[in-house]
Amino acid sequence: MEYYDLAIVGAGPVGLFATKFANLHGLKTITFEALADCGGQINRLFPNKKIKDIPGYNSIIGHQLVDKLKEGINSKIITNYKVQEIIQKDSKIIIDNNYQVKTLLITSGMGAFTPKKLPLPIDSSCEKHIHYFVKNADHFQDKNVAIFGGGDSALDWAMQMADKCKIVIIHRRDQFRGMESTLKFLHQHNNVRFLTPYLPQKIIWQNNQLNILLKKMGTKERQEIKCDEAVIAFGFKSDNLLLKKWGLNLEAGHVKVNSQMQSNIENIYAAGDACIYDGRVPMMALGFGEAQIAIMSIMNHLFPEKKLTIHLSSH
Repeated sequence: MEYYDLAIVGAGPVGLFATKFANLHGLKTITFEALADCGGQINRLFPNKKIKDIPGYNSIIGHQLVDKLKEGINSKIITNYKVQEIIQKDSKIIIDNNYQVKTLLITSGMGAFTPKKLPLPIDSSCEKHIHYFVKNADHFQDKNVAIFGGGDSALDWAMQMADKCKIVIIHRRDQFRGMESTLKFLHQHNNVRFLTPYLPQKIIWQNNQLNILLKKMGTKERQEIKCDEAVIAFGFKSDNLLLKKWGLNLEAGHVKVNSQMQSNIENIYAAGDACIYDGRVPMMALGFGEAQIAIMSIMNHLFPEKKLTIHLSSH
């Protein structure tokens, strides 16, 4: 059995920041990450995206932000590890019968996520040309690419790829849910065109290309397009069932917390997109602040007699 003051579940940006902030306050900490590496959705989905709403940076590339957040962490991080069981015992928390901790901070976002697949029969010839993640835009160099979806994922991937290939963005609505600045950029780019409102009806591999039959919404109109590769950005299915199993109060899959980031269970806290409270907005910078509040709450709980050091950022 290993013993810690704090266990952090989730090593995305908020989890990494929380780990570093816990280190700063001398908490013996262990951090668990279900994926093979740290960084959460940024590393998995948008490693090369320019992020423009992080304090202190005009913009920063996704994987560079993750690298910055990892700098200086001096506690144990275990990747490829999905916490399965937590048991409350004598004001302590036992994790998977291997780790005993005094407090637990959940920074796992919406939990494990898998992409929503294209709802069509697809043979093996097509499958190798259909992508649900874009980790390296160079893969699409000088190709014709269809991107399906109307949210930030679809538009961000199109933005990364626009200088490298010809793109058609296909969406079932005329309106898009992504950022207006990204949409404006894509509408003005010579390599990008839009087809709305269309849904894919059939896809086959023929003459070394994907042949995709599209149906215009609300009509009998059909249109066929040909492309080399297709990117599917229909969103992701999240799984936070374990949180419910642990007895946490959830709302829409998020842990309900009070102003101290504490859940309904003693010694368990949440921050970032894993948590919810009235008025919360899903922004990474807000998650960093929530992580600080949670760590300070944990310090006050574990060491009520200790005068906490106020760091330079508060002066």
